Amino acid sequence: MLSTLKNHPFAVEAYFESSTVLTFAVNKDELNHLIPECLTLDTFLDKWAFIAVAMVQTKNLRPKGFPKLMGNDFFLIGYRVFVRYKNNGGKNLRGLYILKSETNKKKMEFFGNIFTHYNYTTTDINQSEDKELKQISSSKSDFHLHIDKSKEIVELPTNSPFKDWKEARRFAGPLPFTFTYNQDAKEVLIIEGVRQKWKPKPIAVKNYNFSFLDSFQFKNPILANAFIIEEIPYYWKKGKKEQWY
Repeated sequence: MLSTLKNHPFAVEAYFESSTVLTFAVNKDELNHLIPECLTLDTFLDKWAFIAVAMVQTKNLRPKGFPKLMGNDFFLIGYRVFVRYKNNGGKNLRGLYILKSETNKKKMEFFGNIFTHYNYTTTDINQSEDKELKQISSSKSDFHLHIDKSKEIVELPTNSPFKDWKEARRFAGPLPFTFTYNQDAKEVLIIEGVRQKWKPKPIAVKNYNFSFLDSFQFKNPILANAFIIEEIPYYWKKGKKEQWY
């Protein structure tokens, strides 16, 4: 019964006040072992694979169709790999595979771990912002991000594999699908997200550190792009399972 509940048994909706996403390019050979057998890496130039850190301030998160007053506000952090999955109908889907999920509230950890496979843990989140600088950090999770708001023209990060922001937007999460995999049953769970007014805005990253990414000891991870998306109505459809052969 509990395992069935984890399969996203109902649609969920929320309002994204902001979604800040940093995407890192890593040699594809270093990411292959992190994804299940049913998925393949979504690569660029047949060399780079990508892992993203998404920091999302949600508002009124609730089962779809429920009144807003029954929703809750949470800060969510997700570490995800960009992947592809060929479904039983032969369609090639672009999406994300989640490595780690965090939130700032125990309530989200509790219910998130009942209704999803995302294995939420609770952490502290500290935020501050003025006209020139925005900061997001966590002491427990040992990460920090400083965004320079003073620049009118934002350049791609140094050494980014992309030639321009248009190219970089192809790897600006979240993507339409998220995948989980039950290896014993050979079942893929597909969760589709539906978004509106999706206009990623480049941001200038002043400095950052994410200890979770450091734990993988990638040889030369490169900050490939960084975007913020604001004021987005969003919902996730009920999870859909299919057999993988």
